[in-house]
Amino acid sequence: MFKIRVNLLTQMTLLIIFVVFISTLLVSILFSTLLEDIVENHMGKQAMTVAKLAAQNPTIIQGFNDEQPSKVIQPASERIRQTTGADYVTIANNKGLRYSHPNPEYIGKPTATSNDAVLNEHKAIIYQGNGISGPAIKAKAPIWNDKGEVIGVSSVGFLVENVQDQLSNYKMKIIHLSLIPISVGIVWAIFIARRLKKLILGLEPEEISFLFQEREATLDAIRYATITINIEKQVTSMNKRARELFQDHQLMVGKRIVNGHLEKLIKIVISTKEGQFNRKLLLGQQLYILDLSPILNHKDVRGIVLTIRTVSEIEQLTDEFSEIKAFSENMRAQNHEFLNKLNTIYGLLSLKQYDRAMNIISSEVRERQDIISFLMSSVKDPLIAACLLGKINRSKELQVILEIEQESNLNSSLKPEDSHHLVSVIGNIIDNAMEAARQKNKNKGKVKVSFTDLGNEIIFDIEDNGPGIPHAMEDIIFTDGYTTKNGENHGIGLAIVKNSIGLLSGDIYIDRSYLGGARFTLVFPKDINIKGETEA
Repeated sequence: MFKIRVNLLTQMTLLIIFVVFISTLLVSILFSTLLEDIVENHMGKQAMTVAKLAAQNPTIIQGFNDEQPSKVIQPASERIRQTTGADYVTIANNKGLRYSHPNPEYIGKPTATSNDAVLNEHKAIIYQGNGISGPAIKAKAPIWNDKGEVIGVSSVGFLVENVQDQLSNYKMKIIHLSLIPISVGIVWAIFIARRLKKLILGLEPEEISFLFQEREATLDAIRYATITINIEKQVTSMNKRARELFQDHQLMVGKRIVNGHLEKLIKIVISTKEGQFNRKLLLGQQLYILDLSPILNHKDVRGIVLTIRTVSEIEQLTDEFSEIKAFSENMRAQNHEFLNKLNTIYGLLSLKQYDRAMNIISSEVRERQDIISFLMSSVKDPLIAACLLGKINRSKELQVILEIEQESNLNSSLKPEDSHHLVSVIGNIIDNAMEAARQKNKNKGKVKVSFTDLGNEIIFDIEDNGPGIPHAMEDIIFTDGYTTKNGENHGIGLAIVKNSIGLLSGDIYIDRSYLGGARFTLVFPKDINIKGETEA
């Protein structure tokens, strides 16, 4: 069966028109009813006023004593009727015989309605009833003589037919006036419906509902955590992965962002109206990679979309790539260094300085072998040994001297996750030390590393000849987002160090190095529990 589909614009227009029409109709009916009551009440009071006026008229009272009362009373009552606009004014004696009537044929005949209430109870009454002239709104009043006796009845009426004609005129005016709000309501209904249709991009309710469900399903299907934030920095929505990732309520719908580094990134997006990508963010004890994209409405930022990935997820997906990249970087550093030495050897051979060329070759081979042999014999953990070897190669590229104390020794066996965090700490501090030494001393920069695991602790000392760290800055440098470097993705390294040290139940101490720069001393328990508790 074919089903007629009415769009939202038509539905809203018809609904508003219907509401306005019904409201106007009900108000008109109510007003008409009130008007009928008011008119009938007014006409009744007016009839009573005329009836009392006729009952108190001296000419009419004296006419009762005349031999032919109607000749005196009829003209007087007609004058009153014409003056007041009443449909009839009738004067009757206490026996109900008429002395006056608009139609002279009824003079001398008894009244059509009873006068008992007036004659017996001596009171004026208002009522609606049928008479000779038809249905009318009537009033009767007693006529008193000079002796205080009721000698007759004054009866005044306004025909219902004439009253209805007057009411009809009033109702037509009401109907005409009611067309104004109905017309205005129709125009506004169309305008409001069109305005709303424009605001919802011309979509129908079922389309909006489907798009919302589609959006929710799409967000929940995304493997990365996706969070939306308004310009007041409050979380407005989270997909399934985000809810799973932040079960400890670091981020929650309705909650305001309190992380300083994240607030800074959000301010940048709002001010520049451009996204920020691959930003590192430390939340609680976990490091994340963050993308921020603005939600624009008429070129105004109305919110931010955050896409968050844990570093562990990225590492799990890109282990092979990372290994290849690390190998490539080491090869590049070695290639750069060996190319310089190869040019030197080539020059010596060209000059027939064979002995000096042989000495350089022997020295280089011996140095490489010595470094690898030293690391293999002194460092039991392969991840830490690889990290130190990589930093040595990096130092040659930066033209910074990286010296490892020959007495250093590390025989402790660490769990893979502990080694990962320890390498993160050592690598970040050595990188910072080489950078500081190079910036201050150019190619005379020097970094010295020593380590030992004698006793119950693993201890690393990393020194440099850089500018050092003032005592007042020792706590500030570990703040998330703090940096003295230019460019992007800085200010997170030492925050990661502080977090990893906490996970390893370790401590870090900062002092002045005898080389002239800073000295970082790292202390960790040998038996590390990744949750932060030493094992028994």
